[in-house]
Amino acid sequence: MSINSTDFKINDAYSLQGKTAIVTGGSTGLGLAITRCLVSAGAKVVVVSFETEAQAESSLAEFGSQAVFYQFDITKTDQAGQLVNKIIAEQGQISILINNAGNHCKKFIWDMSVADYSRVLEVHLIGAFALTKALVPHLKTFREGSIVFMASMTSYIGQPQVSGYSTAKAGYLGLVHTLTAELAEFGIRVNAIAPGWIDTPMFRQATDNDSERLAKIMGRIPAKKVGNPMDVGMCAAFLCSEAASYINGACIPVDGGALIGF
Repeated sequence: MSINSTDFKINDAYSLQGKTAIVTGGSTGLGLAITRCLVSAGAKVVVVSFETEAQAESSLAEFGSQAVFYQFDITKTDQAGQLVNKIIAEQGQISILINNAGNHCKKFIWDMSVADYSRVLEVHLIGAFALTKALVPHLKTFREGSIVFMASMTSYIGQPQVSGYSTAKAGYLGLVHTLTAELAEFGIRVNAIAPGWIDTPMFRQATDNDSERLAKIMGRIPAKKVGNPMDVGMCAAFLCSEAASYINGACIPVDGGALIGF
């Protein structure tokens, strides 16, 4: 598709028809919203999650054959190559990878063990690196691809009790920059999304009985509202589409302006 062609239609630029994506953690929370948006744009989604197939079945049922599930522990980095080869053998060419899997350990640094810290890095940063490394040779062969890392406001700002999480999320920015420099010539784009406060069960659990905390959060958001998971999903679908073909090495905040709020 050429944007200079006389028959250009802007809707075509946002289509993911014929693309197959891997989405880690794609059956719950923000990952499920990303799966929903990619499928809506025409992609087939390979959901990779630590959940069992039975646990993921109900949340993915709405997508029919457009979403398939692979159970995998992303911290088993020595098996990432086997997983990618299995997926490609069974599902065909992969052109999109969304690194969304994660966990959380909320402790002050003096209470957080080295094992706690390492575990968070293994899931977020090292696991994502291993899966990306395993897929890159395939993307280079076809000279196209889009890789998206799920960053965070903690990639930029300090928050207490999330030292492992913030280290991993800040690390994504370094990966995005380096991978862009290494892979752009092969037609592979690498970007990130930094969600702000999004209306998820985790957010409600943290704020429903803490009016002071909720007021502090809302006071920081210029939009005066929290986001919808679909806001993040739509951003992911955009970044993977031809409409974002010249966006590379970027991290897009989806936060209602929270990063610049005061």
